[in-house]
Amino acid sequence: MSIIFSLFLIGISLSMDTFSISLSIGTFKITKPNIILFSVLVGLMHFFMPLLGSILGDKIITFLNINVNFLLGVILLFIGIEMIIDLIKKDDKYLELNLFNMLLLALSVSLDSFSTGLGLKAITSDALLSGLIFSICAATFTFMGLLIGKYSSQKLGIYGNILGIILLFILGIIHILK
Repeated sequence: MSIIFSLFLIGISLSMDTFSISLSIGTFKITKPNIILFSVLVGLMHFFMPLLGSILGDKIITFLNINVNFLLGVILLFIGIEMIIDLIKKDDKYLELNLFNMLLLALSVSLDSFSTGLGLKAITSDALLSGLIFSICAATFTFMGLLIGKYSSQKLGIYGNILGIILLFILGIIHILK
């Protein structure tokens, strides 16, 4: 039982960055189908990335020499810039979060679960259970973040959008500086 509890705590901690990013994205008028789709994509990525990390981890990181935090930071800044452009246009349309952007963002917020997969064998040998728990946590926190962001935007109006943009820029800079 303590292994499952530990996995839930890890899953929650892995979901915090996607929660904060989802708060920002939710401040713009994102459609209900996109809220569901993005939540599912993040959940799926958080299922497969730890599995991939536990199987291929060391080889891929050494071969590609990727700085995960820098990559996530650049993506967050890019999305923040897109949100500023949408805000300046000031039309009342929904945020154009297309499938490619959702996949890229879901992948970037799931890279930390890939690195968690590297040490997963030290915690449990059941990688599928770990992936399932991480997936449920990530999808739930993404969904909650988008809904809370959407609700706060309705109450705060344009100030909610500005707050979301500021949060994205802060998170992007923090990840770049890591």
